[in-house]
Amino acid sequence: MMSKLEKTHVTEAKFMLHGGDYNPDQWLDRPDILADDIKLMKLSHTNTFSVGIFAWSALEPEEGVYQFEWLDDIFEQIHSIGGRVILATPSGARPAWLSQTYPEVLRVNASRVKQLHGGRHNHCITSNAYREKTRHINRLLAERYGNHPALLMWHISNEYGGDCHCEQCQHAFREWLKSKYDNSLKTLNHAWWTPFWSHTFNDWSQIESPSPIGENGLHGLNLDWRRFVTDQTISFYENEIIPLKELTPDIPITTNFMADTPDLIPYQGLDYSKFAKHVDVISWDAYPVWHNDWESTADLAMKVGFINDLYRSLKQQPFLLMECTPSAVNWHNVNKAKRPGMNLLSSMQMIAHGSDSVLYFQYRKSRGSSEKLHGAVVDHDNSPKNRVFQEVAKVGETLERLSEVVGTKRPAETAILYDWENHWALEDAQGFAKATKRYPQTLQQHYRTFWEHDIPVDVITKEQDFSPYKLLIVPMLYLMSEGTISRLKAFTANGGTLVMTYISGIVNEHDLTYTGGWHPDLQAIFGIEPLETDTLYPKDRNAVSYRSQTYEMRDYATVIDVKTASAEAVYQEDFYARTPAVTSHQYQQGKAYFIGARLEDQFHRDFYKGLITDLSLSPVFLVRHGKGVSVQARQDQDHDYIFVMNFTEEKQLVTFDQSVKDMMTGDILSGDLTMEKYEVRIVVNTH
Repeated sequence: MMSKLEKTHVTEAKFMLHGGDYNPDQWLDRPDILADDIKLMKLSHTNTFSVGIFAWSALEPEEGVYQFEWLDDIFEQIHSIGGRVILATPSGARPAWLSQTYPEVLRVNASRVKQLHGGRHNHCITSNAYREKTRHINRLLAERYGNHPALLMWHISNEYGGDCHCEQCQHAFREWLKSKYDNSLKTLNHAWWTPFWSHTFNDWSQIESPSPIGENGLHGLNLDWRRFVTDQTISFYENEIIPLKELTPDIPITTNFMADTPDLIPYQGLDYSKFAKHVDVISWDAYPVWHNDWESTADLAMKVGFINDLYRSLKQQPFLLMECTPSAVNWHNVNKAKRPGMNLLSSMQMIAHGSDSVLYFQYRKSRGSSEKLHGAVVDHDNSPKNRVFQEVAKVGETLERLSEVVGTKRPAETAILYDWENHWALEDAQGFAKATKRYPQTLQQHYRTFWEHDIPVDVITKEQDFSPYKLLIVPMLYLMSEGTISRLKAFTANGGTLVMTYISGIVNEHDLTYTGGWHPDLQAIFGIEPLETDTLYPKDRNAVSYRSQTYEMRDYATVIDVKTASAEAVYQEDFYARTPAVTSHQYQQGKAYFIGARLEDQFHRDFYKGLITDLSLSPVFLVRHGKGVSVQARQDQDHDYIFVMNFTEEKQLVTFDQSVKDMMTGDILSGDLTMEKYEVRIVVNTH
């Protein structure tokens, strides 16, 4: 088994990938522009280009009529400058002739209305016709380019997402349910609690996907539909890669994951914990709303770190930043440009948290249509002299000095558990408060203290191994199967420290509540029984006393019956005043904490600082600094690669207690260093 500190090269490249989405198919009538592109690639210090993502109509302008010559030339031109190609399959947007000839490929929305041709990713994920067509064009691409020395990786489709409610998908859903429930409607009816509102099914044909027409109270149906959409999308993806695995078995395969903005939380359309098992490399498209007017730069950087740590942890290996913008986007409510220095800083944050690439959307700005104003390496002025191009070139020069960081790891002793199915179920739950559930935001609140103290964190899923961690934090795990409960019990019994919060362990994997009170194994672990959850209005406040300090409480409070646990904090007001709000409990070799209320950030800082001390959790490399500076590190057997990043609007003083080497300048640094606004310094410590 590979040591945690050995290098893992997610591609054969031993250098940082720098470049991005390149759409020469939009400029085939401008050979002068294509020639300029190659010159500008060298000037911008870019080396890797994702090609063909939306190029189906250029590759096959009519059914069975193929034009690959332009792509042949692009491969050769990129190869001539030592560049590499990430070749995309074109299923993300199909040509008009395909929609016209095979109308079954058109997606049907939840209101049962067939969509017209246009946009992108509006195809049926079940359509046999579309599966055959995508598999065929992918085979032709693999046959033609599979052995080309410039080919680095396959990029499958683009940002999979959305669902289809056509009759093909309804049939596939029913077949999926038959398999899941052993062809037993009785089992399904029980799992979905169908006697509610007289929804009991006595024939499979009666089951349909959720629809906004009429209220659907079957939460089990809703949950299973979302599971089905994930599985069916993976099935569509698996169909796409059949010829690629057959003809190019040594070329790694990825598809680009996403995050939901502006909150910057995990994308909710698909369960990426399942999808991750089917790709060789995790890649994702990062578009944080930098310089917004509702949070500090440091707060946003913390959220970016959380998403990075989630996507890195899905396969416990480096990931790729497949898309970001070097300047502005075109789809936020306000499309503000990155300020000078932010492109380098935000790029290095991705590297610090485990990326082996900085790839942009897009290389050259489109001249027309919806993305003509989206940021790009090459602007409409076609000039290497503008600010954005110069900042991209600086990122490239920096990455060229970081080749030894490629493949290095971020071993962590702390983990936070995130679960897509739990998120779906909790959002669907008709209880608590719609606006304040905020499941992923709550996880980020618990993550914050570790980010502020430069302590590495893995954001893991419920199927992953808990045993490598000293501390496992499980906020708001509303949906919790008995299997998950058993694994949490074993983790604690074997010496782990477990932290859980309010609104946890309420329902099983079918979204059915546990009867007879909180699950007995959870009661055993925590030594308590939650009796009820009080949901507060937004203006309501309470307070909690913890170690002689008072902390504000809002949104949620659990009324707790203490069995064998110890009270760590108590409520100050309301009918549960002077009762426990936070408890601790020794369970066999480990310890379990239950946080019963949503508390202010300062409580989490103080609470987790205590656990950091108790469990001897520490940064990879200690750099003393103030608030808003983040120090993140990657490691191999012999080195710590340390990224010191100033996510504030002011100069910041940082202190190195031991000498380190600046990887950009070669200078030896020690003692105090003043960092400018948005500055990043990258240093190496040799063990």
